[in-house]
Amino acid sequence: MLVEEIMKTDVYTLSSEQTVQDVMDLFKDKRVRHAPVVDDGKVVGIVTDRDLKEAVPSRFTVAPKGEPYKKKVAEIMTANPVIAHPLDFVEEVAMIFYEHKIGCIPVVSNEKLVGFLTETDLLYTFIELTGAHQPGSQIEIRVDDRSGVLYEVSKVFQHQNVNVLSVLVYPDRVNKASKILVFRVQTMNPLAIINELRKEGFDVLWPSTPQVNE
Repeated sequence: MLVEEIMKTDVYTLSSEQTVQDVMDLFKDKRVRHAPVVDDGKVVGIVTDRDLKEAVPSRFTVAPKGEPYKKKVAEIMTANPVIAHPLDFVEEVAMIFYEHKIGCIPVVSNEKLVGFLTETDLLYTFIELTGAHQPGSQIEIRVDDRSGVLYEVSKVFQHQNVNVLSVLVYPDRVNKASKILVFRVQTMNPLAIINELRKEGFDVLWPSTPQVNE
């Protein structure tokens, strides 16, 4: 999946010459927590709600309240932010979020802002990709880390006429020679599938139900 498929294209922006008060007004009126800072069509920074909280004095302060709100956006923004391209893979951008500990990223093409992506957008995408928003059940299986094992497991679902919504593969933290397969299947009662998987010799970790002998 590409960034352009999930990014927001209707982006609220600020300029570096606007004020902290402008940031407050934008965040309140548009109900956003991040905004790219754009000067002459180019992204020069990012302002977040955290920047805003650090710039605005506490409501308990005795100092004059007017001056902090007149600060320029350039004084509180994060300059030269990390950017993404619309043709970047979502998985790669998710790694950028993780490595840089950021909550948003401007999407730039030909030096122009074309979109904006937040950690909430990534979360919604993950939910959609895993099928977690659809009625169904989750089954976790420990398998040997070898070629063809996914096909062997999938045959069980095919024989049971159960639709697989998604498959995730995780490393097994207990045994490096194994993998954990996580299936999201379109059935509310997976007991027959679980029993069949165990009869085929697969180690079903979840749900941890006892095997039913026929």
